[in-house]
Amino acid sequence: MHQAIRICNKELKDYFISPIAYIVISIFLLVTGWFFFTTFFYYNQADLRNFFGLLPITFAFLIPAVTMRLFSEEMNVGSYELLITLPVTFKDVLLGKFLAGVLFVAAALLPTLAYPICIAFMGQLDWGPVAGGYLGALLLGAAFVAVGLFSSSLTRNQIIAFVVGMAICFSLTLIDKMLFFFPNSLLGVIGYLGADFHFQNIAKGIVDSRDILYFLSVVFIGLYGTHLVMQEKS
Repeated sequence: MHQAIRICNKELKDYFISPIAYIVISIFLLVTGWFFFTTFFYYNQADLRNFFGLLPITFAFLIPAVTMRLFSEEMNVGSYELLITLPVTFKDVLLGKFLAGVLFVAAALLPTLAYPICIAFMGQLDWGPVAGGYLGALLLGAAFVAVGLFSSSLTRNQIIAFVVGMAICFSLTLIDKMLFFFPNSLLGVIGYLGADFHFQNIAKGIVDSRDILYFLSVVFIGLYGTHLVMQEKS
């Protein structure tokens, strides 16, 4: 665990010594802030429903952009071969990179706490759905980080890693909105695969073990898939 934390710290430092972190977080805050406040004054409701409604689509673009370099860059410049010669296991490397991605998502979400604070000054805010929404956002972010790591492990090209990661995240976000394409016998299974469905449940303040299990399952599948891909390349 100690080695995983060191790798996590290194990855976070790499994010924040380059302009990438600040650009990505700034775009995220601009997009969510614009859509949130314009619809907030339009509906005149003291809640964060519109913010959390937009979050899965935003994350489907944001998180693959953050994770695309985690393995692709190292394989491209040859530093991955050096990394695996160090006294660390691949599990340490994988866990460290995953934690760095999740902490980056948390850092992007942190400034958005200003939204509920502002709303609380203007009206009666129910903090239960707010707490549930942020818990769901972290779980959704962790799931998409695992998907992004898997995509990054597939190729040395960061752009391809971004496109593949975005396609998977976007599919998980929208699949439950396209149920009319599937036969009735599959609707229950397909609906369960939708990340937005599980996220919106938690964002309502309803913390159901089935929704948490869904996100943990996506994290496990993403990380295990990354492990298998990188084993083949070692």
